[in-house]
Amino acid sequence: MMRTITAAAAVLVLALLPVAAPWLQFVLTLAIAKGFAALGVAVLLRAGLISIGHAMFFAASAYAVAFLARAGVNDLGLLLILSVLGGALVGAIAGSFLVRYRAIFFAMLNLAVSMVFYALCAKLYGVTGGTDGMPVPVPAVFGVVLGEPAFKSVLFYFSLGLMVLVGLAVERYLNSPLGHALSAVHTNEIRLEYLGIPVWAVLLIAYVVSAALAGLGGAIAGLAIGRVVPDFAFWTASGHLVLIAVLGGIGGVPGAFIGALFLELLHSAAVTVTDTWNLIVGVTLIIVIMFMPQGVYGLFARKEAASL
Repeated sequence: MMRTITAAAAVLVLALLPVAAPWLQFVLTLAIAKGFAALGVAVLLRAGLISIGHAMFFAASAYAVAFLARAGVNDLGLLLILSVLGGALVGAIAGSFLVRYRAIFFAMLNLAVSMVFYALCAKLYGVTGGTDGMPVPVPAVFGVVLGEPAFKSVLFYFSLGLMVLVGLAVERYLNSPLGHALSAVHTNEIRLEYLGIPVWAVLLIAYVVSAALAGLGGAIAGLAIGRVVPDFAFWTASGHLVLIAVLGGIGGVPGAFIGALFLELLHSAAVTVTDTWNLIVGVTLIIVIMFMPQGVYGLFARKEAASL
């Protein structure tokens, strides 16, 4: 009960922040988008698998939004649904052979495939616009055409609502037999096979779910920024998503969004203070990782457990 009240209060605070500080709206929208992608990474971390290539799905859905808009699809809901399905499809294709590997091989193969995707996005000038990227026009919202400022506000609150709904859905997935099987893969994969549970299928489903979450984040980011560039798929973007997942804590769904919000707000604050903002961000991350090994969410979880 206390957890539900805390989560509701946090969502309410996020909803009111842009009213007090309008410039935060874009920062929070981008943080939520990255939170979705980091949640996808965290799903695989449940099985002990680290993906250093999930920015590929983030970028794939963002490019899907741009291509669909160019093709005449001009509705926010339809763009999000189709782009997420596109990201999930790419995840199903890549995951069908990647989930056969473990440990460093899984991580490096994900990185290699994502860098091939990045190279294609950067070099196919006639298709993707190369390093200049592709513009994403402002779509209609359920048939209503809005100006850019009004659309960005709608996108923020729509993303906030999706954060709650998708978060609850992922929570149910992780608490389902399929979700528990992920943890079992990490602890004793051979025993799971002896029980007759197909590990490949369990991991493929998790991989597709993970890719769809990253795709949702990429679609929202593309709409928020208004342009999609190949850097969305670069390896540093994938590393950033892993960092967010670990920083927030993989013990629960809120961890990915807490980590994304923490990192984006820290980055925004550090940039306004000094040109060497990387130093401030780096030192803060070292402190968090050293003194909160279970992530920021782990700190809240411990306090909640202590109060019971």
